[in-house]
Amino acid sequence: MTSLRACLLGLLTILIFVSGCGSAPAPADEETFGSDKLLHGLWFDGQLAGADSDTARAVLPEPDLRPPLRTMPLRALPPVPPELQRIITSVEPRGGRKVVALTFDLCERAPHLAGYRREIFNFLRANGVKASFFAGGKWMRSHPEKAMQLMADPLFELGNHAWTHGNLALMDEAEVRRQVDWTQAEYELLYEELGYRARQRGLGAEMVRVPPSLGLMRLPYGRNNAQTAPLLASMGLPLIQWSIEGERDELDHTVDELVAWNLKNVKPGAIILMHANAVPHKTHLLVPRLVAALRERGYGFVTVSELLRFGPAVTVDEGYFTMPGDNLYLDHLFGGKGTLGRVR
Repeated sequence: MTSLRACLLGLLTILIFVSGCGSAPAPADEETFGSDKLLHGLWFDGQLAGADSDTARAVLPEPDLRPPLRTMPLRALPPVPPELQRIITSVEPRGGRKVVALTFDLCERAPHLAGYRREIFNFLRANGVKASFFAGGKWMRSHPEKAMQLMADPLFELGNHAWTHGNLALMDEAEVRRQVDWTQAEYELLYEELGYRARQRGLGAEMVRVPPSLGLMRLPYGRNNAQTAPLLASMGLPLIQWSIEGERDELDHTVDELVAWNLKNVKPGAIILMHANAVPHKTHLLVPRLVAALRERGYGFVTVSELLRFGPAVTVDEGYFTMPGDNLYLDHLFGGKGTLGRVR
């Protein structure tokens, strides 16, 4: 996208946000995350399926610390309601409804390109499985076509995972805002590009189905401090963590063992953490097996936003992987407050 087009689309977005002259908003009681008409109107099946090169990872010659073309989002979100202002780990569905949310992080620190594990997305699409993806802003900029495909797909929901996977527990307020705002702004830029392409194909009306802003947040490394949750709540972003670390110690376990771990810990309203970049080694093998096993047990799959409607959220004050304090070692593992460091 050229700078000129970015400026023109940014101006158009401001006018739409301010005047309300765009498409009417979707009904308040209906979650919308894109449309098949939009997805398949803009990309052929082969483009959506991707290529082997999508899984390529790389270490950059120098860390990429550039900001997005616009560093402040145009859209301000309403504050998070009080009952969702702590760290959300799961939901207690009314009536014990057997629903779970599969969630995948798309992380990318400053020195790296983290790739895209196309097998995961292809499986989810082929089997009609809903999922939520928490994308870093830099990852979205590095993978714009994939990010826009996720935005257009009605099965998928996108959330904020900070610009360069920064450890928010080690950052002051200005740094936290930068990690979050840059990611919100990058999403808006891609939303504008997606809208431009949709209008070129006569599909502009379908953009009403695509959220104009990221509405959820996930803590990189699961780390926070006492100020993190109130700050992000004021920015309109509920903090979504997990109740099951789906890939726990994946290098030390077989896929069978990983499936068994998830099934041992799953219960209605669970949020399962996995990754869909090209860093984990076994997730693309785990997902089909796990989905089949959960379906056999009677579970259905929803996005996180949908899950939050099923019942009250289970919340904690401190983020962690499986137990409090098990992520503190990461404070010293990666430089640059978590944004630098080795690939894995």
